[in-house]
Amino acid sequence: MTTQTRASHILVSNEEDANKILKRIKDGEDFAAVAKRFSSCPSRKNGGDLGWFGKGQMVPEFEQAAFPADQGAVIGPVKTQFGFHIIKVTGKK
Repeated sequence: MTTQTRASHILVSNEEDANKILKRIKDGEDFAAVAKRFSSCPSRKNGGDLGWFGKGQMVPEFEQAAFPADQGAVIGPVKTQFGFHIIKVTGKK
């Protein structure tokens, strides 16, 4: 059972931008480079890396998307109170 997940994300204010960013990544652009350019979260300086987190540490919508996803998966857009996220799962333990 996964007790912790590591993820990076890109946070934007609207779904249209989130979908455009998701397409860039699916078309082969580097996730970290896109995060540094477009994300509104302070994590952008680290390429969107949020580090390791356990259940209850992120908002529910984010967790419900990130925890079941496979390592390496890019998912989104995921809507939360903060905006729209594109999430890349980078680790499981």
